[in-house]
Amino acid sequence: MSDTVTLVSPFAGWLAPLDEVPDAVFAERMMGDGFAVDPVEGVLRAPATGEVISIPASAHAVTLRLDNGAELLLHIGLETVALNGQGFAARVAPGARVAAGDALIAFDLDEVALAARALITPVVVANQGYALALEPLGRMVEAGAPIGRVVRNEHEGATAREPSSGATAERNVRIMAANGIHARPAARIVAALKPFVADVALHVGDRSANARSTVAMLGLGAGKDDAVRIVARGNDAQAAVDAVAELVLANFHETAHASPPRPPAPATGPVRAAPGLAIGQAFQLRGVDLEVPADGKGAAAEQAALSGALAAIAAGLDGAHGPAAEIAEAHRALLADPELAAIAARHVAEGRSAAFAWRAATAEAAAALRATGDPLLIERVADLTDLERQVIARLLGVTAPAAPILPKGAILFGEDLLPSQFLGLDVTRLVGICTAQGGPTSHVAILAASAGVPMLVAAGEGVLAIADGTPVILDADAGTLAIAPDADALAAASVRLAALRERRARELAAAHAPAHTADGMRIEVFANLGSVADAAAAVGAGAEGCGLLRTEFLFLDRETAPSEEEQRETYSAIAATLGERPLIVRTLDIGGDKPVPYLPMDGEENPALGLRGVRLTLARPDLMRVQLRAILRAVPAAQCRIMLPMVADLGDYRPVRALLDEVRAELGVAEAVPLGVMIETPAAALLAGQIAREADFLSIGTNDLTQYTLAADRGNAAVSQRIDAMHPAVLRLVREVGRGAAEAGRWAGMCGGLASDPFAAPILIGLGITELSATPAQVPAVKAAVARFDSAACAALAARACDAQSADEVRALAMEASA
Repeated sequence: MSDTVTLVSPFAGWLAPLDEVPDAVFAERMMGDGFAVDPVEGVLRAPATGEVISIPASAHAVTLRLDNGAELLLHIGLETVALNGQGFAARVAPGARVAAGDALIAFDLDEVALAARALITPVVVANQGYALALEPLGRMVEAGAPIGRVVRNEHEGATAREPSSGATAERNVRIMAANGIHARPAARIVAALKPFVADVALHVGDRSANARSTVAMLGLGAGKDDAVRIVARGNDAQAAVDAVAELVLANFHETAHASPPRPPAPATGPVRAAPGLAIGQAFQLRGVDLEVPADGKGAAAEQAALSGALAAIAAGLDGAHGPAAEIAEAHRALLADPELAAIAARHVAEGRSAAFAWRAATAEAAAALRATGDPLLIERVADLTDLERQVIARLLGVTAPAAPILPKGAILFGEDLLPSQFLGLDVTRLVGICTAQGGPTSHVAILAASAGVPMLVAAGEGVLAIADGTPVILDADAGTLAIAPDADALAAASVRLAALRERRARELAAAHAPAHTADGMRIEVFANLGSVADAAAAVGAGAEGCGLLRTEFLFLDRETAPSEEEQRETYSAIAATLGERPLIVRTLDIGGDKPVPYLPMDGEENPALGLRGVRLTLARPDLMRVQLRAILRAVPAAQCRIMLPMVADLGDYRPVRALLDEVRAELGVAEAVPLGVMIETPAAALLAGQIAREADFLSIGTNDLTQYTLAADRGNAAVSQRIDAMHPAVLRLVREVGRGAAEAGRWAGMCGGLASDPFAAPILIGLGITELSATPAQVPAVKAAVARFDSAACAALAARACDAQSADEVRALAMEASA
């Protein structure tokens, strides 16, 4: 077994460090080290070859055991367990072998994005004894692009726990938390057990799981109202049992904002499968099943015919692109499914024809899916029907039914629509789809959304009686269908349709225009960068500059510090990619928490409060001098700004100011280069006015500022629920920074995680922040949020936020204001 496994990206999207995930359970690595991807597509793929360990009924996450034994948890979005599977469809089952790039879970990107807290998807190594070596993060990647390696570390794994002996204890409790045991509760159970030595297991019915393993507990499937028996063995068994029981009884300390509102279940009436509004004429799709012979011509001949037909249909799926390629992967898996093959083989052995056997196999599988009552599984019936018809047509030597010729402006009606049928349609004539059955996460819904065709599903059998040519208004967003509307309704819908198209075009153009509030106040929207690729993505997203260039990516994972010339070349390439847009370069921010071999340091009990940021570079002025020289040589003075991390007061700032002036003189740089301060400590926030009288600008890093302000270690699971940058105490410090900067005639910005939250934008503007630096993927959303509010409304909202009593209350105010 190889110790090293190469990882590829499970999505196309923005590859980010785990620190940028706005959830402490992941960002602080309570479940393990990893990375994250903010996806731009709706299929999660395997990042390496391995075995599926578990996948919950909600299908929002999956755990793989890679070939070197590493257990990888992939968790789509944040707070997605609360969706109870709405919008998700598993492509694999526990025990399945998968190869890198194989589809694991399909989901409705738009639907999940609207309902979840965030789409960013953490990927973590959930078991001990393994280390990650990742390529540069903070960039756009394609699905399947190599992103790093996971390496087995035998020495780390050698400290495994010995089985406990001694007293036993057990206790029965009932889970009342709305979402049961999902990723966050599992991590908190593991954290709660760290002080104890006893072996602890959870039992739900006839299932059990090691309570020290997040992976095992995720596979337990423990939901709300389930009775859980907690059993421990060891000298502190009773205390360990009580710790877990109290956590369960406290609903795992899940906060009020932890569960987003669930989208309505598709129980009655039309349900949106793809967004939009359409006006057109009804066109009924009518399919006819081919007749098949019951008896075969010998088992060997029929089995060979079936194998050949399956192989031919699978080969015909090659060459698909985009969403069609994702669906082709799922269809290949069905064609190779061993259960389907076994059922068909049984019928062939009984003397039936290959076509009869295949129809029987797909019908049996479809019945099993319907019997689960799970809407997501029932939606896969359409895929089985599609493949049934294609394979049978191949076996009978006839052409599969051709796609119908649509009239212009057709709204297609049918019992259900198969992916192959959709792919054969002329989408230039198709304006909408409505099916009597189906679900909002079906494969054809993915295709429709990708093609921009509004679609309703589960509309009921009545829609099959609508006559061809009948005028129809299909409003997928509202979930309504107007049959034969009058002239006034048609006119109103036409106006709405025109307005929708105009608004989308306007929003797209606005992403590349300077951001202003509704009353014209200028707000710069920049992007946080870590590479040349990041810079290109930021420009494409409409960023007006770089508010934070993390230079430590050049210094980590190497034996020696980068030379001045190497740094110069990288900074120059990033500056050139940005064009004339401002570039704020943060000086080296590493320390005891990010050790490098060429900077030997003594171990620190709390690296977050130790020798890091500007403190380290002041202790090593040789590193600071080389970096300042590289920056000034690489970035034109008119474009360049430099920022110092972890400043507490002017005593940290003045030595660097003097060194910068020396380096400017050495290089003959006559123009002044702004030198600013990153506000990450409460001390700096409270002294902001004083600091701003000498510093050229201030930029707030909310990640560290929040943990220092709330005295909540970001790496401690016991207090993780307290860490929220929307806390009124943090916002009051932000207000101090805004006031201090304004009084000194300086600008104040924010480059921490809170700047990427569109809901926070109006509050931050109201607190005096005039520059927001977000992740490139969030730039358009932040710009749109800025434009929705005038400065007076921002100030009023900010005042209410600072007077609130909790972060939950602030978030409720922000969401209400943005509604």
